[in-house]
Amino acid sequence: MKQIYLQSYFKSGYNRFMQYVNNVLEHPQRVIIEKRVEIIKFYGEFGARATRKAFQKGRSTIYLWKHKLRIAGGKLSALAPRNRAPQHKRKRITHPFITQFIIDYRTRHPGVDKTTITPVLRTACEQAGIRPVSESTVGRIIHDLKETGKLPRATRVSINGRSGKLRVWEPKRPTKKTRRGSFCPRLPGDLVEIDTVDIFVAGLKRYLITAIDLSTRFAFAYIYKSSSSHCARDFLEKLITVTPFTISKIQTDNGHEFLKHFTQACQSKNLVHYFNYPRHPQSNAHLERFNRTIQEQFAYWNTDKLDEPSLFNRHLMEYLLWYNTEKPHRSIGKLSPLRYYLDKFVTPQKSNMLWTLTNF
Repeated sequence: MKQIYLQSYFKSGYNRFMQYVNNVLEHPQRVIIEKRVEIIKFYGEFGARATRKAFQKGRSTIYLWKHKLRIAGGKLSALAPRNRAPQHKRKRITHPFITQFIIDYRTRHPGVDKTTITPVLRTACEQAGIRPVSESTVGRIIHDLKETGKLPRATRVSINGRSGKLRVWEPKRPTKKTRRGSFCPRLPGDLVEIDTVDIFVAGLKRYLITAIDLSTRFAFAYIYKSSSSHCARDFLEKLITVTPFTISKIQTDNGHEFLKHFTQACQSKNLVHYFNYPRHPQSNAHLERFNRTIQEQFAYWNTDKLDEPSLFNRHLMEYLLWYNTEKPHRSIGKLSPLRYYLDKFVTPQKSNMLWTLTNF
C-alpha cells in the first residue's frame, strides 16, 4: 500500500494540517485528496510547466485548490471534489394501466415477484393494446411502489392480555448500519467497545453492560434489571462521566438495547456508532475477553447481591477501581490502564488526580 507523508507536501502557510489529519483519514475520497496534495507539493518544487506535463493540471487549478484550503482553515477535506450529480434527475414514466395492474395483482397475491407478474401483465397489456414492459422494468416499478407506500405491507396483529387492546405490528424497514471496516484506533477514546452480558442465577436475570477502550484497556461496567435502550443510554452517560478521556467512537453488537434511545444519545453527543458484523463476536474480541474476566473474577462471586442491583453496583465499582488502577495487564506492558494512560498519553503537567475519576 502506498504511504504518503502529507506534512512534506506543504510549505509555510500550510504546515498546520496536523490538527486536521483526522478530518481526512476516514474520508471516502481520501485517495483523491492525497493525490491533489502531492500535486500541490510538486507545483511548489518544480513550477507550473513541469506540473502541467506531469499531471495535466494548470496553474489556475493549483491556485483554486490552495484557495479552498485557505477558506476551510487548512482542512484537507476541502480538496475533495464536489458532487457532480445532476440536481434534477429523470423520473420513470409508467403507463397508469401497468401501475394499477401491478398494485391490484400484488394485493390479491401478496409477496409475488417480478417473474410471476410479468407473463400475466404481458397478456393484459396485449388485450388492452398497451406496449408491455420487460421483467426488469416490472421489478423497478415494484421497487418504486414500495418506496411510495402504494403496495400493501404485511402486518401482525396481537392483543394485550391486560388491557385487551389490539396492537398492529408492521415490518420495519432495515436501517443501514455503519461498520468499523479497516479503522484502527490510535488514541484513547478512538474506539470503545460496548456489550451486554446476561446473568441468570436461581430464576433471577440481570443484564451487565460492559465497555472497554481499545487503546488503554480502561474498562467500565454496570448492572441493570432490564436490557432496554433506556438502560443502555444511561450506561453511556455514566461511561462518558467516568472516562478520563474524550470518547469519539463506540462499537456494539446488533442488539435491540443499542438502538432507539441509545442511538439518539450517540447522535446528541456526536459519537460515531459502529455495529459489528452479524454473528461475528471476533469484532469485539477485547471486550469478550473482559466479559470473561469480570464474570470469573467478580460476577460469579457476588451472585447473592443480584437481587439488589444498587448493592451489586457498589461492590462492582470497587472491583473496577482495582481493575483500572492496580491490576497489571500484559497487553499494555504489565501496567494498569490508568497508569498506562497517564504515562503514554498525558503530559507531565497534568495532575494524577485523574486516578479518582472511576469513583462513580
